[in-house]
Amino acid sequence: MTSLDDSWVDRSIAHLLSGEMEITGRLVDASNATLFGVMHFEGTTLEVIYKPVAGERPLWDFPDGTLADREYAAFLLSDSTGIDLVPPTILRDGPAGLGMVQRWIDVDENVELGKYFAEDRQELRQLALFDAIINNTDRKIGHLLPDRSGHLFACDHGVTFHSEDKLRTVLWQWAGDALTKAELEILDRTLLFIDSHSASLGPHLTEEEIDATRRRINSLRSEGIMPLPSEDWPAIPWPAY
Repeated sequence: MTSLDDSWVDRSIAHLLSGEMEITGRLVDASNATLFGVMHFEGTTLEVIYKPVAGERPLWDFPDGTLADREYAAFLLSDSTGIDLVPPTILRDGPAGLGMVQRWIDVDENVELGKYFAEDRQELRQLALFDAIINNTDRKIGHLLPDRSGHLFACDHGVTFHSEDKLRTVLWQWAGDALTKAELEILDRTLLFIDSHSASLGPHLTEEEIDATRRRINSLRSEGIMPLPSEDWPAIPWPAY
């Protein structure tokens, strides 16, 4: 898996924060309002996805109006621990009010996701571990964004960080495998970030949700294996794509 250039991330964030947003379309298949647009900044444009809080549909198990914050929290953990799976993401005002704004990723059209997601790839395994950390309850095949450079990004992290275990994913091919040294180091870095940057996460997650994230990490660390599917609820989201 290729690593991201820190300057690329920094430039992307600066563009997202300071640019002028122009909405050009809408993703009609999304369950929540998901708008496509371009961000104009210093004579350049950047394609973005914008999910306004006002367009979030109520969910029975997540508090109203919190999905954008969870998307941003997922980016913070991905970026600050070097996992680099979530595209540059911010929270800001837009034409429909406060929302999540994320850099659009041009995927490699030569990658057939229907086969790709089931392969034994290091980048997919790392995403499976990341999803266990953030307690992703909706990792679908269509959320995988392998780009033309070979780097894997992933999108749609609104239903994450619940305080109850809710992991549902299509990435189960390593269930029960022993964690590698590199994966244990990812867990350690993530826990260190949570402990030392609680002020960054506090506005976006509840204290209970942050504590639950710590517990998940410590449980993965102590058990030393990739997560196993739960016997108490469906392990794969529906639809899977």
